Amino acid sequence: GPGILTRTLLNTGVKVVALESNSAFLPNLQSLENSLDGQLKVIYCDFFKLDPLATGAVRPPAMHSDKLFETIGVAAVPWRADAPVKVFGILPQKKERTNLWKLLFALYECNSIYRYGRVELNIFVSEREYKVLTAKPGEPRAYQALAVIAQVGCEIQLLHMEPWSSFLTNLKTGGLAVPKSAWLPNDHLCLIRLTPRQNLFTEGLKPTDASAFIFMVKQCLARPKSRLIDKLNSWSLDDVDELLRELEIPKNALTRNLYPEDYKRLFEALQNSSMFTETWLHDEVLECLKNINL
Repeated sequence: GPGILTRTLLNTGVKVVALESNSAFLPNLQSLENSLDGQLKVIYCDFFKLDPLATGAVRPPAMHSDKLFETIGVAAVPWRADAPVKVFGILPQKKERTNLWKLLFALYECNSIYRYGRVELNIFVSEREYKVLTAKPGEPRAYQALAVIAQVGCEIQLLHMEPWSSFLTNLKTGGLAVPKSAWLPNDHLCLIRLTPRQNLFTEGLKPTDASAFIFMVKQCLARPKSRLIDKLNSWSLDDVDELLRELEIPKNALTRNLYPEDYKRLFEALQNSSMFTETWLHDEVLECLKNINL
């Protein structure tokens, strides 16, 4: 981008590592780096292309996160420790939803940047995606699997809203390329803070079962008007009525009626019960992962 966030951070006096994905901008940034006596470090890297799935040599601006963290001198810390790194940036509008899903998968599996701890993200997203990330039951068009996974995994804080008119997003025409949204407001870019929750992982939810949890939520909310009990019965589970009673979930509850914390409690209860095995999930989870990582 135009360097607004970089300049703002430098003006506060903090040490900044700038990841630049466009080689044409590197000379000016490197000149600035040389004039700031160690306050700025510039790396040719695209944050949203970290840890590519392709095997073999990685060509810049793609990079592996372990190489990046080694370069900037940041070591891994325990999950419950404070954030080892705070990231500031603008989520590319192209494939915005895909990038959000990739970050959340990495968070739940403690992969990529989250191998180093609870990395804090401060990112501009479209107002449309912010509305989805923070939606609750009762907001039928916005309340989706992404909302559940994001809210269970992170504390989400709105820091600032900026009108699209402040951003020149179409360099060819000089106009605005504002993403269209038929059902949700989308008049701003929203700077949000995503802080991974310290208590995300429990005996019932571990990084090793994270894919199963995400897939369960996606399956339940694929048809938000369906009854939860029907979905559970379709998985050939036993004692579904008793399970819902223990969780204090009404038998006639629709999948869109459950709050994010209800989905976590449901998954933990299934994991801790003798009725549940992940065999019914295996092939579906692999397919889900394949689609998310495209």
